[in-house]
Amino acid sequence: MGFKSGYVAIIGRPNVGKSTLLNAVMGEKLAIISDKPQTTRNRIQCVHTDEKSQIIFLDTPGMQKGRNKLGDYMEKITLDTVKDVDVVLWLLDESTSMGKWDQFLLEELKKLKKTPIIAVLNKSDLLTAEEGIRLYEKFLAMDVFAQVCPLSAKENRGVDELIKAIQDLLPEGPQYFPEDTITDQPIRFIAAEIIREKALHYLDQEIPHGIAVEINEMKERKKGEIMYVSATIHCERESHKGIIIGKGGRKLKGIGKSARIEIEKLIGTQVHLELWVKVSKDWRDKASAVRRFGYK
Repeated sequence: MGFKSGYVAIIGRPNVGKSTLLNAVMGEKLAIISDKPQTTRNRIQCVHTDEKSQIIFLDTPGMQKGRNKLGDYMEKITLDTVKDVDVVLWLLDESTSMGKWDQFLLEELKKLKKTPIIAVLNKSDLLTAEEGIRLYEKFLAMDVFAQVCPLSAKENRGVDELIKAIQDLLPEGPQYFPEDTITDQPIRFIAAEIIREKALHYLDQEIPHGIAVEINEMKERKKGEIMYVSATIHCERESHKGIIIGKGGRKLKGIGKSARIEIEKLIGTQVHLELWVKVSKDWRDKASAVRRFGYK
């Protein structure tokens, strides 16, 4: 058997664990993780290479009905992604019930006549052995999936078995990227995502959907020693701006400190991070703003 390669889309509802799975597969912090929905807004392309294969993963936004220009973008990019890949991973959690968006996704997946689909049953650590078997048999009986793989992305259990299942379904092909490539995203994009993740952790439930992070400047101040990063957190309401900054600026300082530490780990050098907060009223409803903040 020759070397295999191909593109694999990860799809599923918000909060089902797509980004956690991607990070577990890669062994790197590449996709941001939060307990709030709509964490992932862009496709994030990551590359997993070993002696047998090269798998290019496309992480997609959590599927839910678009209520604004950003939501429409997220829905479109997910459905467009699954049409042009070699394998689809449909990630589900430990729940045995399927909501309306799961049913919608299932109908969309049935249209992919030639693309193999793997049902990935995440958070299997929360199930009893009996519940796990019942859920496994339920999805196997649907006659839609090439394979059904239970795992726990959070505990990194079953991930190697999933890689093997993907390899079995990939076509033989070339190595598209150098073997040390882990993502095609620029450092600026990943830095912005890290800042947004920290904001999601720090802010109240009603704020995060309405924030975007824009990197204003990113340059070396001292070659190989200090990286200067200036970024703006955009929000939709004047009242949100005060919440993000916090009393005495404490919340913004907390976001900045935790983001700086993570960015330093990413680039391997000291970082000087400056954060600003700006009101960009109703930006999610404006196509030009959605594009400006990187959702293209």
